[in-house]
Order: sequence, then C-alpha cells, then structure tokens
Amino acid sequence: MIICIIVIILPVFVMTINSYYSSERLLAQNYTKLLGDLAKQTNIRIDEFLKEIEKISLLASNGLSNNLSATHEGSFPIQDFLRDGDKQHEIAAYNILMNYIMMKDRVFSIYLYNLNGGEDLFVSPHQPIDPNFKVANELWFKKFMHDDDRTITLTTRMDEQLKNNILAVSHARKIHDVTSGKLLGVIVVSIDIKFIEIVNRNLQEGLRSRFMIIDENDKIVYNVNERLIGTLFRDNVRPSETMNVVVTSPLSQQKWTTYLYMPMDELTADGKILGRNLVTLALVMFLFAAIISIFLSHVITTPIKKLLRNIALVEKGQFEQIEHIRSRDEIGHLSIRFNKMSHELKRLVERIQQEEIEKAQAEMRALHDQIKPHFLYNTLGSVKWIASMQQADKIVEMTDALISMLRYATRSDGTLVTIREEIDNITNYVTIQNVRYYGCIQMRYEIEDRLMGYHMPKMILQPLVENAIFHGLAELEEDGVITIRIQPRDSDITIEVCDNGVGMDHHAIQNIMEKKLEASSGTTGIGLQNVQRRIQLHFGKPYGIQVASQMGEGTIFTILLPAISDNR
Repeated sequence: MIICIIVIILPVFVMTINSYYSSERLLAQNYTKLLGDLAKQTNIRIDEFLKEIEKISLLASNGLSNNLSATHEGSFPIQDFLRDGDKQHEIAAYNILMNYIMMKDRVFSIYLYNLNGGEDLFVSPHQPIDPNFKVANELWFKKFMHDDDRTITLTTRMDEQLKNNILAVSHARKIHDVTSGKLLGVIVVSIDIKFIEIVNRNLQEGLRSRFMIIDENDKIVYNVNERLIGTLFRDNVRPSETMNVVVTSPLSQQKWTTYLYMPMDELTADGKILGRNLVTLALVMFLFAAIISIFLSHVITTPIKKLLRNIALVEKGQFEQIEHIRSRDEIGHLSIRFNKMSHELKRLVERIQQEEIEKAQAEMRALHDQIKPHFLYNTLGSVKWIASMQQADKIVEMTDALISMLRYATRSDGTLVTIREEIDNITNYVTIQNVRYYGCIQMRYEIEDRLMGYHMPKMILQPLVENAIFHGLAELEEDGVITIRIQPRDSDITIEVCDNGVGMDHHAIQNIMEKKLEASSGTTGIGLQNVQRRIQLHFGKPYGIQVASQMGEGTIFTILLPAISDNR
C-alpha cells in the first residue's frame, strides 16, 4: 500500500508543487515589474510638484509682470511690495501669487516674510492663516538667515503658519533687491503633503497604504498613517523582502526614495485553491492506491504466508512436514531454495549432534589429561626429596626452580602478571641455567620498587634472557652479565634486557625476529616473534620489541609496554 501511494501520489504532488511555485515566481516577477513602473510614474509626478515649488519661489521673487516697462517700476511686483508695502503693491503681489497657486491644484500656500520693516503677505486658498505665528523664532529660519545659502528645502513637518497645522513640504528662498542686492525678505512655498494622494489617485486603495517616501536619513517623509511621518523607517514599517514584493525608486529632485510593496500572501491567494485541489487529488489517489494494494497484496502474500509456515516448521525441527509451494514467480523460486536449505539444515543439525557427542568425549579425555601435570609435580617433588637426602644441593636448587617455573607457566588465572612475578620466574630460569653453565651468568636488576606492581604479559622476558644466554654469552670465555632495566616513559614503561656478549649483526637480528633457522645452531629464534605478536595483539602496533646490537659489544632488547597498574 505504501509503495502504491508513493508511486501514484508522489509524482502528482511534485508536479503540482512545482507548478504552484513556478506560477508564484512568475507572478512575483510580473508584479515586481508592474510595481516598479507605478513607482517610476509616481516619482515623475512627485518630482514635478517639487520642481514647481522651486520654480514658483524663483518666479515670484524675481519674475516680471505682464507690463514690462523700460524702467524697473512694475517689473518686480514682489520686490516692489517688500520695498514699499502700500495697498496697491500688496494687491499686485497677492494677485500674482494667487495666479501661481490656482494653476497647481490649490495645494500650495505662499508666505512672504518682509525683512524691510513692512507687513508680511500670506496666500493660502483653503487653509486659514495663523497671524500670531512668528517664523523668526523658528530654528530653521534662524539657521537659514545665518547661512549663505539662497534656498533651503524643508522635509515633511507641521506647517504652523496655518491654523490647522497641516503636514507640508516647504521651499524657502531669500529675495534680494535686483538693483542694490539688499536682502528684502524670504518667500516660503509650502505644499500640503496630501499632494501625494493626488499623485496616487490612480493607485488601488491597498497599494496606497503601502506607498512610502523615505529621506536620506531613513526617516519617513510620507505615509498614509500620518503618525509614522518623521519616524525611522527601519524601526516601524520596513517591509520584509522575504514576505513581500518590494520595489524602490529614487527621486531626482530630492534625496528621497519611494517604497512600494505588496505582501506575498495576496499574490498567492489563488495558490490556496490549488492547494485544496491538491489535497482532493491526493485523497482520491490514496483511495485508488489502497484498493489496488489490497488486491496486489492478496496475490503476493498468499505464497509468502505459506513460506512463513514452512519457516515456522523448520524452527520447530519438523523438516518432514514442509509444504511445497506451486508458484512460478520469484516466491516459487525462493520456496525451492528454502526447501534445499532446510534439507541442508537438517543434515547440519544431525552433524552438530554428532559433534556434541564427540566434544563430550574430548572433554572427558581432557579431564583425564589434567592428572599428568600433577603427576609431573609429584615426580619432581620426589626427585627433590631424594636429592636432598643425598645432599645434592644443586639438584635440589635446580628441581625447586623447575617446579616454580612449571607452576608459573601452567597458571590459568589470566594473561597479565605483575613485573615482580615475571622477575621471580626469570630468577628461577637463570638458576637452572647457572647449573648448566657452572654459575657463569650474573643477573642485575635496575627496577624501581613502585614499578614492581605494574602488570605485563606473562612469559615475555624468559625468551629474551634465553636469547641473551644462547646467542650472546655462550661463546664468552669469561663471566657474562645480563641486566634487566625497567623505566617509566610518559604513560608507558620500557624494559631493557642487556648483555655483554658477542653481539649480533643485522642479518642475525633479522633471522631471530623473523624466526628463521640459524645455520650455526640449528635452533629457531627462541620465541621472539611469538613475544612480539603477543604484545601487539594485547596493546596494538605502537608497542613491541626493538633490538640494538653491535658485534663484540653486546645486545640490547627493548620492550615498550603501556603502564598498567592496579589503579587503571
């Protein structure tokens, strides 16, 4: 059922999801292009309005009237008003300013501040003027008067010259006398920030709420929500580019940037319908797969169940009751192989039973063989007693050492012994050899007492001492000395077996380590290869035996072992 569901539903699911996300990406790309075009068109209109502010202030302060004369009289009505603020000049100045306002959708307000001692002039088509407001007290005005700049543009702020305190963008220009250059006044052209709503009247209602203008300081210049104007863009309404289609476009007149975005959820509204269709399709496919799988499972599992029954019979040892499966498919072939395997298993069980009988007999023989070491110990004890009675001290000493070595070698309480036990075994071995070599072998031990309790593999020093005696000291005419030196090295210990014998060349060392026959003696390498293999099986490749020798100067066998104490 799982296979059928996967085979049917997975391709449909993959293709549907792929189509869904491909459509989503294409839709996002198209909306990105559309929003980009809308933002550019909106920026063009906004730039036109901002350009008109500057143009109005320029023409109003320096522009000519319709009655151009040979003299300056009547050619500069704004400057004439600032120089001589009589009623006639006031009317002329008011008319020309009102003409400018009427041509631009009446969203402008113009304030003419007289610095020549005369009256100020305010022109606003819709909003009432607040005559009590003193622009001279404003920080921006003081700074503007102090600087040498001719013009200044103020970003979105509260226009306090109007009683309604609307939000506006303002442009201020200093007016100088064309003849004397004297500063006569300042003209301020204020445009209601709602002019952007006039620009965006063609946008959908949803897009208007997602249209923003940000200045170079990342402050919001325009937003439908006026409470956000003047706040930082990144701290409030900056849209996430992963969750929205976001387009930006800079303005040419100001260092402002327009943001227009649309949430991805709105773009993918149709995807929810596609998702519901996908679920419906998956359910239909699931039911279809369930029906097909039930039919197929009946066809497939019937011979498998028979095979399982045969396996159960084999588990119980009832090989004769196995049922033959008559099927020509893979299950039939598997059944034939299983029947053959069951016959082989029957033969194997019978053979194991026979081997168990033979094993029991072998264990009985092993119990009888255990009598032999005890017989040997008793015999050696008798030899020791007879030698003692006959005052053969050397035989007593040699027999006692041999008995200790045999007991040490046949111990079965583990593969690791203490260094003290291994040294005692060497002492017994050298005692036997000194009987043979008439006491010519001297042993020296350079071992710290604290190291005597450390553990090492059993029977690894005796082959080295034996090699030193047979290959190093046997040909000496004087007494030979064997030194066993044990020292700590970091977390390891080193055991050196040194002799002052004749030494060995490189070929002889290689023969001993590789356990090859020696032509001179006909003996093998006296178990050194076995010692090396045992050490590395116990502790790994970094540990083992190294040999250093020079002809006529003796031989040094060095064993590297891990320091194993009772505390580890």
